[in-house]
Amino acid sequence: MKEQTLALIKPDATAKRYEGKIIDDILKAGFEIKAMKMLHFDKAEAERFYAVHKEKDFFRPLVAFMTGGPVIAILLEKENAIEDYRRLMGRTDPGKAAAGTLRKKYGETTRRNAVHGSDSPENAKKEIAFFF
Repeated sequence: MKEQTLALIKPDATAKRYEGKIIDDILKAGFEIKAMKMLHFDKAEAERFYAVHKEKDFFRPLVAFMTGGPVIAILLEKENAIEDYRRLMGRTDPGKAAAGTLRKKYGETTRRNAVHGSDSPENAKKEIAFFF
């Protein structure tokens, strides 16, 4: 059965014009793009999207980063989409991510790591509804 997940191309990747390369890698990995849009988070939207991290010390810097440039939200679909996209993204720290993963290829640091993906079916549903 096909599953859906949300992918975000973050401001660091759009600033470096990596969005086409990232989308190409996603398509080559067998995902179908069901919806896609570019937007610019305002502070309130970023705070709402990352509310799960509100009490963590990285929340304010994360909100500032995510409001710093355009983001591309993509609704992806395929069998095992959540797990497969998380594997394609690679570890949060690009320096520790496996070769060929999106974060290894396009990320810089733990925060400036090019992409986001849903981490569970519950969060995928919430995150997809946020954008689509």
